[in-house]
Amino acid sequence: MCIACDVKLGRRAFLRLGAGLAAAASLGGVAAAAGGPATTLTADQALAKLKEGNQRYVSSPQACAADLAKARAGVAQHQAPWATILSCADSRVPPELIFGGQNVGELFVARNAGNMADTATLGTIEYGAAALGVPLIVVLGHERCGAVAAACEVVEKGARFPGSIGPMLEPIIPAALAAKGKPGDFVDNAIRENAIRTASRIVSASAIVADLVAKGKVKVVAGRYDLDDGRVEFFG
Repeated sequence: MCIACDVKLGRRAFLRLGAGLAAAASLGGVAAAAGGPATTLTADQALAKLKEGNQRYVSSPQACAADLAKARAGVAQHQAPWATILSCADSRVPPELIFGGQNVGELFVARNAGNMADTATLGTIEYGAAALGVPLIVVLGHERCGAVAAACEVVEKGARFPGSIGPMLEPIIPAALAAKGKPGDFVDNAIRENAIRTASRIVSASAIVADLVAKGKVKVVAGRYDLDDGRVEFFG
C-alpha cells in the first residue's frame, strides 16, 4: 500500500439553479484564493484510481515510510485534490488508507456519523467541486455503521437517543424506512440505501453541483466499505 446522472429540473429547482449559478460565478474569488490549477484527472479516471488503490489495500496492505515532509512541502501553497470523499466518522474507515495509502493533498475528505450531507458538509463539497475543481464525489457508507443501525432501531423499535444524537439520525430515517422489509439484512440494506440517497441529495440540494454534473464536469457516486475484507463496492 506504499505511496506510489441526468438532472431534471422543475420550476423551483430551476430557480435554485439560477441562484446557484450566480453563486458559482461569485466563487471566482474563492477559486482564486485556492490558487493554482485543478487536477487534470476526469471523474472516471479518479474513480479508477480509487478502485486501484482499494485493490492494493485489499491484496497487499502494508505500511511504508512515505516522505510526508516532501509531500507536505509540495502542497503547502496549493492543493489540487482529485476526489472528494464523504465518509462516516467511524475510526475504522480512514479514506486515505482504504484507497491505497493516498498522500497529503490528494483526497478532499468530509466525515460525520452516517456520512450525511448536512449544510456544512454540502458547503464543503461545493467548495471542492467549484473552487478546487474536484471531478469526483464519493459518498462512502460502511458495514455495521452505528449511526445507520441506530436509525434502524428508531424505525423498528421506536428507540430514542439522547442529546444531539436523535436529531442527527433524522436524515437517515427515510433510508431505514425504505430498507425495512426488504430481503437480506435490514441494517446493511439501509447502509446502502443511505449512501445512495445521500449521493442523490447532493445533486438535488446543490445547484452548484447539479450544474457541474449536467455539464459533465463532476460525477457523484455511492459506495460501501466492507470492514471485514477491506473492499469498497461502488454503486452506479
